[in-house]
Amino acid sequence: MPKYYFLSDAHIGTDIVNDRREHEKCLVAWLDTVCRDATEIFLVGDIFDFWFEYRSCVPKGCSRLLGKLAEITDSGIPVHFFIGNHDLWTFGYLEQEIGLRVYKTPQIFELLGQRLFITHGDGLNDKSKIFGFTRKLFHSRLMQRCFDFIHPNIGIPVGRALSNGNRRKHSYSPYRGENDEPLVEFAKNYPASERIDYFIFGHRHILLDLRIATGSRVVILGDFYEEFSYAVLDETGLSLEHFQCQSIG
Repeated sequence: MPKYYFLSDAHIGTDIVNDRREHEKCLVAWLDTVCRDATEIFLVGDIFDFWFEYRSCVPKGCSRLLGKLAEITDSGIPVHFFIGNHDLWTFGYLEQEIGLRVYKTPQIFELLGQRLFITHGDGLNDKSKIFGFTRKLFHSRLMQRCFDFIHPNIGIPVGRALSNGNRRKHSYSPYRGENDEPLVEFAKNYPASERIDYFIFGHRHILLDLRIATGSRVVILGDFYEEFSYAVLDETGLSLEHFQCQSIG
């Protein structure tokens, strides 16, 4: 039976967890478990709390994760990686060295006869002018080139500090209700002529499986440092699940 797995917002490397190494090991354990029967795996943004690919190095602290992902792709299981607002600075390493399929824009997949619209979700229908400005700045190629000139011994700690500061400053609010969730509103306003069975998002750090008037379901995947949640799609449909990390409770 084909099975497709979806996970987002692990934020590997964040200091909001007590033990970053055990947190990484937990995600590796999840990958070990699902790759036994996975047809494909979808990582839907903010897998890393900070990521920047220099020409000759990448951030340390995720070697176990990168090794496991390379092992999975080498075995022939496709792993789809959608950039989030914390790990958008990827320039080829994840594709060329690890074998991931990296996406920087929303994608539509047809799986088991279902049409899935998949993206991290940052910037979709977000009316905050400040967030819109900073998002545009960090997506700027000029900004990325400027950061590349900073020595990694300085650039990576600064990047991590900014990411962690952003997480503490902009804590994620609970579910706002169907009429006040930007991602739900985006799904409701999606062209009716383009049938979508599932809208799958990360970003909001909430668990949601909501059927809207069009018949589509809006699924927000939660996170993988408090909820340890993920979704699985098989012939019976899509469900949200939780993973028990033995190493961190």
